[in-house]
Amino acid sequence: MRLTRWLLAVWIGGVLVLLPAESLASHRPDHLELSARAAAVIDVQSGRILYEKKAGQQMRIASLTKIMTAIVAIENSDLTEKVKVKPGAVGVEGSSIYLKPGEEIPLEHLLYGLMLRSGNDAAVAIAEHVGGSVEGFVYKMNEKAEYLGLRNTHFQNPHGLDAKEHYSSAEDLARLTAYALKNPEFRKIVSTQVKTVPWPGEEWHRKWYNKNKMLRLYPGGDGVKTGFTKLSRRTLVSSATREGRQIATVTLNAPNDWEDSMRLLEYGFRHFQRVRLVKKGEEFSSGLKGRAPLEIVASRSFTYPLTEEERDRVEVRPMITYPLKKAKVSGIRVGTARIFVEGKPVGSIPLITRGESEETVWGDWFTVLASIYEQEG
Repeated sequence: MRLTRWLLAVWIGGVLVLLPAESLASHRPDHLELSARAAAVIDVQSGRILYEKKAGQQMRIASLTKIMTAIVAIENSDLTEKVKVKPGAVGVEGSSIYLKPGEEIPLEHLLYGLMLRSGNDAAVAIAEHVGGSVEGFVYKMNEKAEYLGLRNTHFQNPHGLDAKEHYSSAEDLARLTAYALKNPEFRKIVSTQVKTVPWPGEEWHRKWYNKNKMLRLYPGGDGVKTGFTKLSRRTLVSSATREGRQIATVTLNAPNDWEDSMRLLEYGFRHFQRVRLVKKGEEFSSGLKGRAPLEIVASRSFTYPLTEEERDRVEVRPMITYPLKKAKVSGIRVGTARIFVEGKPVGSIPLITRGESEETVWGDWFTVLASIYEQEG
C-alpha cells in the first residue's frame, strides 16, 4: 500500500508527513443545483460531512422529527411491549394510522406506523408509553440531542407539527441519522417498503406502504423519512448503500426533494471513496534512538472517505505516552496515532505493543531452568 511505504520512508520530527495540508473545504463544490434551502450529505460509518449548504441554519423539519422519536423509543423500550392507546393519541392533526382509544398494539408495530406512514397518532402513543407523558418523552428527545452534540436542535413534540421552539439543521439531522442507522432495528424499519400487521377488532390487517419513494427510485435506497408541513414545506432524509458503503442526505424546504436527494447521493458516491489509511498491525517507529524493546503497531484499521485529491494530503502522527521500557508484553497501549486530512484531525487509533522483550524472554527461560533445577535437586 502506498501509504505504508510513506510511513516507513518519511519520518520527520515525530510526524509522518505525506504532503502539505490544505483546507478540507477546498475540494467541495461551491454549488450543486438544488432546490433545497438547506442540505447536507454524510458518510454514515465515519460521520464525515461530505457536502453542506446552509447546513447549520436552524429550520423547521416537520416529520423528520420522527427519526429522533424512533431511536429514543428503540433505545428505551422493549419493542414487544404492548402499548395501550390513550385518548390523547387519537385524532392527532395530520398523518394518521387511525389508532382507536383503548387499542393495544405492540410498540414495534407503532414504530412501523410512525416511520412508514408518518402517523402523528403513533408518535403520541409512543411518547406517552415510553416517556410516561408527551412532555416526559420530549425531555428524553432533547437529552439525546444534547448527548449527540446537536447544537442547532430543539424539540417541542414527538411528531414535528410546527411549533415555535421546534427546529433542527441539515447538519444535525445528518449526524442524528448516521447515529440512528447504526441501530439494526431502526435500519430494518426505515428500509421496509410494505408492512402488514394485525388490526385488532377488524376483519382485515393494516397494510402500510412507505411514503419514502427513494426506496424505489434510487438503486440501493434504504431509508429514511419524509416530512411536510405548510411552514416547513417538503423535507426529506434519504439513505442508500453501495458496495457496503452507506450515505445519507438531508434536504430542507426542497420543492424537488427527490431529485435533490438523488443528485446528492450520486455526488457522495462518485466523489468520495473509502480509503484505508492505517492497517491493523501496521508498524510504527517509536522515534527513539536504537531499537525499541517491542514493536509498536496499530490496534485496528482506520478507513475514511476521501476525494481523489485528498488521498495525497494525509498525515498520521503517532504519539507515545507510555514508557516503552515498562512495556514487556504484547497488547500494552503505549500511545495514539492521530490521522489528519488536509491538516484537520479526522480520527485516531490506539497504538499497542506486539511481541516480547528480550528481558521477558530470558526471564521466562531462567524461570523454567530454575524450576527444573529444583525438581532435580
